[in-house]
Formats: sequence, C-alpha cells, structure tokens
Amino acid sequence: MSNVPSSMASTTSHHYEDNSIIEGLVLPLAGHCFHCGDPVPQPPFHAEILGKSREMCCMGCQLASQSIVEAGLEQYYLDRSEINRTASLPTQLTRLEAYDHDEIKSQFVYAQDGLSVAELSVNNLRCAACTWLIESRLDELEGISKCQVNLTNQRMRVIWNEDKLPISRILAVINEIGYEAKPYRQDTHEAMLARHNNQMLIRLGIAALGSMQAMMYAVAIYFGEYSDMLIFQRDFLRWVSLFVSTPVFFYAGVPFFTSAWSAIRARQVNMDVPVSIALIVTFFASLYATITGQGETYYDSVSMFIFFLLAGRYIEHNARLKAATMANDLVVVEPVLVQKVAEDKQAAELILQQLEKNELKKIAENEDMSNQVSNLDTNEASTSANPTPNFMQSMDANVHQLTSKIAQDWQRARTQKSVLSTTEDKAKEKQMVTAHSLQVGDIILVEAGSEIISDGILLSSTATVSQSLLTGEGDLIIKTQGDYVVGGAQNDSQPFEMLVTALPADSQIGLIDRLMNRAMSEKPKLAQQADKLARWFVARILVLSVLVFIGWYIVDPSQAIWATVAVLVATCPCALSLATPIALTVATNRLASYGFLTTRGHTLQTLAEITHVAFDKTGTLTYGKPNLLNIELLKDNDIATATDEQKDTVLAIAAALEVGSRHPIAHALLTAAYQLHLPSTQALQHYPAGGVEAMIDGVLYRIGHVDFALSDADNDMVIDLVSQRASSAVVLSCQQNDSVTWQALACFYFNDKVRDSAKAMLDTLKELGIETVMLTGDPSPQALVLAESLGMHSAYNGLSPTDKVTHIQKLQAKGGVVLMVGDGINDAPVLAAADVSTSIAGAADLAQVSSDSIILNGQIDAITAAKRISDKTERIIKQNFRWALIYNGSVLIPAALGYVPPWLAAIGMSLSSLFVVLNALRLKRA
Repeated sequence: MSNVPSSMASTTSHHYEDNSIIEGLVLPLAGHCFHCGDPVPQPPFHAEILGKSREMCCMGCQLASQSIVEAGLEQYYLDRSEINRTASLPTQLTRLEAYDHDEIKSQFVYAQDGLSVAELSVNNLRCAACTWLIESRLDELEGISKCQVNLTNQRMRVIWNEDKLPISRILAVINEIGYEAKPYRQDTHEAMLARHNNQMLIRLGIAALGSMQAMMYAVAIYFGEYSDMLIFQRDFLRWVSLFVSTPVFFYAGVPFFTSAWSAIRARQVNMDVPVSIALIVTFFASLYATITGQGETYYDSVSMFIFFLLAGRYIEHNARLKAATMANDLVVVEPVLVQKVAEDKQAAELILQQLEKNELKKIAENEDMSNQVSNLDTNEASTSANPTPNFMQSMDANVHQLTSKIAQDWQRARTQKSVLSTTEDKAKEKQMVTAHSLQVGDIILVEAGSEIISDGILLSSTATVSQSLLTGEGDLIIKTQGDYVVGGAQNDSQPFEMLVTALPADSQIGLIDRLMNRAMSEKPKLAQQADKLARWFVARILVLSVLVFIGWYIVDPSQAIWATVAVLVATCPCALSLATPIALTVATNRLASYGFLTTRGHTLQTLAEITHVAFDKTGTLTYGKPNLLNIELLKDNDIATATDEQKDTVLAIAAALEVGSRHPIAHALLTAAYQLHLPSTQALQHYPAGGVEAMIDGVLYRIGHVDFALSDADNDMVIDLVSQRASSAVVLSCQQNDSVTWQALACFYFNDKVRDSAKAMLDTLKELGIETVMLTGDPSPQALVLAESLGMHSAYNGLSPTDKVTHIQKLQAKGGVVLMVGDGINDAPVLAAADVSTSIAGAADLAQVSSDSIILNGQIDAITAAKRISDKTERIIKQNFRWALIYNGSVLIPAALGYVPPWLAAIGMSLSSLFVVLNALRLKRA
C-alpha cells in the first residue's frame, strides 16, 4: 500500500521506524519508500533526510528527495499529511516565489542594520568575471545595498531592502544570467562542490581520451604530407578525427560555451568569451576543411586545447576547494534534530524582559559618549542586529537571581511530575524536533558529547561544558543551575536540560558563522582592482584579435585563423584574475588556524600597511581577571592575635560580603578564600558604583572603593598602588557599637596579570619598526608603569572612549595606519575609528564585536602571526601580478606573429594559471 494517511500513522505506529516521535513527521510502513510510499527493492536506494539515511524505491525518488534537501526544504517532509506518489510537492520546488515564505526564508535570511542579509551557494562560477557579472547585474536592481560573490568558495552574500525587493527576484535574476543560487548550508554546499568536482573530472577524462586519439590521427596526417598519402586516406583520418573530437567539443567544452553565452546575453565579457571564440572558430574551420577537402584541420588542437584548459581548471578548482573548506572546520554543523521535553514561554519572556531593561540602561549610560564620537561609519561599528539582547553582556545579579529561581521551580515541578507520570507519559513527553523549529522558551535535553544548539540557561543542577570552539581555551567549565550556556559549546558530562533564550541563528556560534561569511564574501580594494584590470584586458584582447586577423588575412590568409586563435588563447588573463582571490583565501584560512578570525575583507591588506598598534590594557595586554596580591591590615584589632590569622579573618569577611556578586573583584576574593569558613550575612545590600554592605555578628561591614567604605567625610586615606605594584584596591571597613564613624580594617590590593606572550609580541612589533601605544581608561599610575615595563613607545591612562578616538585620529592625521587592539565591547568607538582593528573576544563578547578581526583563543601573539602572514600575502599577490602581466605581455607578440600554435597557447595559459595557484598555496606554510 503506497498511500498512508496521517490518521493511520498514530494507530499503526508499531510498524514504523524508531524515530517516529519526530513531531509532525509521517513515516511509511517498514520496507516502503520514504518519499513516495512504494515498496523498496533489495538492496534499496538511500537518501540522507532529516539527519538519517532513508530508504528509497528508485533513483527517481532518490534524486527528488536530494533536490528537496539541497534546496533547504526538508520542512516539506514534516508538513506533508500523506505519503503518496501523486501527492503534490511543495510549490517552492517549481516557483522561486516560495522562497519568500517566512518559514523558509527564516532558515537563511537574517536582519542586519535594518536590512536583510542572505548567504547563498552559487554554482557554475568559473572566473573573476563571473563574480563581477553577478554583482553588476544585481546592483542594477532597486533595493540592493551590497552584493559580494566569493569565487574561491562559490558563495555569495547579498544585503538588500526586503520592502523593495523579494528574495525570489534576486534568485531569479541570478538564474537568468546562467548561474544557480541556493540558500547556503554547509553540508549541502560541500555536496554541491563535490558534484561539480566529479563533473569536471568526467569532462576531463573524456577530453583526455579524445585528445590522445585525435593526436594519433593528426600525427599520421602530418607524416602523410611527406610520404605521398592518398587523398582518400587523408580524408578518412580527418573524418575519424572529427568523430573522436566531437564529444570533446560538444560535451567537455560545454562549460566554456555556456559561461561565454551567459556573459554575452548580459552584454558583458568574461574569460571564457575569447576561449569560446577560439574553440568555435578552430573546430568549424576544421569541419569546413573536412567537408570540402580544402585547407587544414586542427581537431587535435581543439581537443588538446580543451583538455589543457580543463586540467588547469580542475587543479585550480581543487586547490580553491581545499582552501575554502579549511575554515568550515571552525564552525560545527548544527544537529538537524534536538530533543524537546517541554516549553516555558513565560519564563523566557521574563528573562528577556530583564535583559532588555539592562541593555537599555547600558545604552542610556553610553549614549552621550557615543554621540560625541564623530566620523564613524555606523554600519562598520556593528556586526548584526540581534532580535534578542546579548545574554552574557546584560547578565547581572538580578538576572542571575531570576534565572536561578526559574531553574529551581522547573526542577521541583519536574520531580513532582516524574513521581506521578507513567511510562507512556514520559515517552510522549520526548519529542525530536528540527533545529530550525526551535523557539525561545523551549526546554531541550542536551545529550552528553553533543553540541549545544543555542544559547540559554541551565535548568539541571550542574553541567560541564567546553567552549574551545568559541574561545580556543580547552579547559572545561563547570556550570551551575541558572547559569548561562552558550550555543556552539559542547556538553562534556552527563545530559542536561536547558531553557532556550535565543534562536539557533542568533546564538554565539551562529554569529561566528556570519562573521566568517562576511569576511569571505567581502572584497578588498586590491581584489576589486584585479577584477577590473582583467575585464579591461579581455576587452582589449578581443579588439587585438580582430586586428591580428585582418593583418594576417592581408599577408597570408591561410594563417589568419590560427594566429587569431593563438592570440585569443595565449593572452587570456586567467592568471591575472586568480592572482588575488586565491592568495587571500589561503591567507585567511591560515590565520584562522592561529585563532585569528578576520571578519572584514580589507583586514589582510590593511594589516600589511600598519605603522602603529594601539592597545587597550585591561583584558587585552592583561587577562582582565584580577588576582588578590596583598592584604594590608589598617587597624589593630582584637579579632585575632597572629597577623596571618587576622588576614584570613578579614578575607573571610570580605568574601562573605561578595557572595552572589559577579564582579571580577568579588571573584578574586572568593577564589582566594575558597578554603576558609565564611560567616553568614544579614541585610546584604549592593550599592551601584560603590560596593557592598552587610551585617555580620551584629557588626555592619562595607567593602568597596575608599570613598564608599569610609564615607566622603572621613576619606583622608591614600592608597599607594605603585609601591604595591597593584592595578586596583578595595577597602574593608566597619561600624561598631552604634558608631556613625566607619573604621578601615584592611585594604585588598589586586593586580591583573599580564598575558604571557605580550612582551614577546611587543618586542617583535618593535623589530618590525611598528610603534606601540597604550590607550587605557585605567587612571592608576600602575598602568603607565606596566607600559614602561613592556617597552611600549608611549602610554596614556585615564582616557574616556572619546579620548581614545582622538588619539587614533591624531596618529592618522600624521600619516599613520593604526591597528587598534581592544576587548570588543567597551572599545567599540575606537575599534571602528582605527584603520583596522582586532578584539580579544570570548564567548560573551562576540555579539557586540565591532572589530575587523577577532582573536578567539586569547593568544595575543596571534597579532604578530597576522602581521607576518599579511606581509607575505602582499608579496605573493605582487609576485602573481608581475608574473601574469609579464607572461601576457611576452606571449602576445609571438602569438600575433604566428610563432605560437593554438595547442601550445593552451598549455601556456594553463601553466600560467597553475603557477599563480601554487604560488598562493605557499601561504599554507606561513
């Protein structure tokens, strides 16, 4: 039976596969086709759908289902109400307008700065002119803000106003000019590239066989000219040569012809236009000679020409494919299915409301500062417009208290329900749903060893996760109930439950993927200049070939065609168009292996030109994690008799006051006191920008900065940070016996440890002749002492964000090219003001990053690696340019004079392109 209504699915579930719990999925009877419901043969065909291999009855169903998956439309199988060979397929397979459907569009379109952004896979890209053709055609459409196509990884990124232009129209225009665009997904994109690679290999094999056979017959014809071969023997060999060359010309050569025709239809030229003209002229001139018995035939040249071109492009394509897929290892492919156990929309809404309040408060505090910063491109200063606030950035004690309460309430309800529920209820409770169908407020179970699909809060008591993908740090992190968990991290312990607070596309790992996509799609000025030069060159070649034909037709008509073909082939600027993009791709992925992630296309080019590097201090040159350096007792007291015991006692009191606080100083005190018994506190109260106050054993204590701890009236205390070699300090004070006077008990000094590789990195920059500057908001003199100890050229402390921007602009006014290194959050204005910027960002920082690059692993010496690789990239690009220009210039005159046969011209052009590719691949060892 091939027709399975949905109603039957619930009554005959024992016949179905184990994963029939997938929500809304209608499955066939065992042994029947997943696509149409017909019985499957033995062995059956298979197709990967919804994360599992499904049985198919025939190749037709296999291909149809693969097309649905590759189009990003697996939702069709979840939405269908029956399995029937005549059941209607989703209309989006036949009409591009269905991509405008919100449910489908949400899978590959996201919002940024009020516009829509889509990442697309593009098939049939062959040269830089192809990318230019797509970009220039889309730029003509009203509503397109920016379109950038990356030849190396066959992807494009388009930014547009959806109110003026639907995504279906964009896809239709791309199809009209001869290219195929689909929503990007890493797995299907790689499958598309693999299929394209296989097709190229088949064409290359046919061209190889045909060229060998054609050459054998050509040799016989050439020798026959000197051995009085009979006419009918010569004509027979010509017809046989035509026979073996026809598949080469009409099948193996098709990619060149279709590409050229697409360009001509768009009234443009690309690299394949002169190549196609040369092939067509040579083949049909040889056909004319074969039919009439007059003139020469060059079937061997046509076949060899196509073979050498395909061989060069095949090698080049594989090199580009290898380079482009290196970066994909940095981002996991999200699991297709996740286990949903419940939902609590109200809890998620309460959390997001509190986060939004915190976010708005932070914006209001920084609004005046932001308005003072001028000459900044607002589009450059933000990465994306997340529909939900960044969880970690807005997390404070109030939010953590709320999340902890929600998690505790959930566990209590969970325990009660577990006692009362039956086995059948528990089975119904578990649902396997697609990742894209997850909503904010869903509660999911994360299995041990699997990736966390999205951001959220931990509902289970504890969990151990690894955030190495996001931060580069391999240490396991222990999370407790109510803590924030980040999408892209891995569960390295037992299964746990979490409340989803952000859609998978808005999670931290989704943001990293967008940043990488943006960097790979944007073109630096150097690449744009190369594309422009290549197009200019192609147009001049066509004009020159006409002049060569006219000249030879006057001098020797028999050589006119072959000299023209040689000029068209030998001078094709393929190497010129490859000189920049292949080098930039390899260099970008090499940087990624160091944990240096470029998020803007111009980063590499600008890094090679920098003259100054400006650093923030806290969290950049230092770890941003204060450590307790010393405890200075300020008053003799009767708390204990020994100094060590006195210090332990005041430390325990200070740590008790900081319990529950998420401030870095609180973390440092609690870490130092982890073996001490902490007294209980009453009437604990936090004072913003001040400190903490609480009652312990009838005594009122305060801890915070000196003005808060002692009150302004009694503040005559001087804290000497320089002599203590500390970066910050807090004071512990108390009130006893109803006294209104605060008495200082102890001063806690903290230092922020300098990153281990900071000194070596700064020394390397100094050797390269680059000036280093510290721009920090820390007002303490210790910041200047730190800069001096690191050997920096200059340092400025106590700066506001506006002051930092002013310093950067002064350096730029003197002709300096400045790299700014900051923390990615507080330094957003100065990061955007610099010529190029990088941020040392952790998982919590990524949503606010406004820099051109990110150091994911916390290793600041990646800056020197980036400088070294960018310098080498610039040298290799210049080498490739020189080689391409010298080759094209030197081969032009011999080809025009008739000294270069067409087959030798094809070899020369292929070797020229191959040299450029292999030279760029040297960057893999940089």
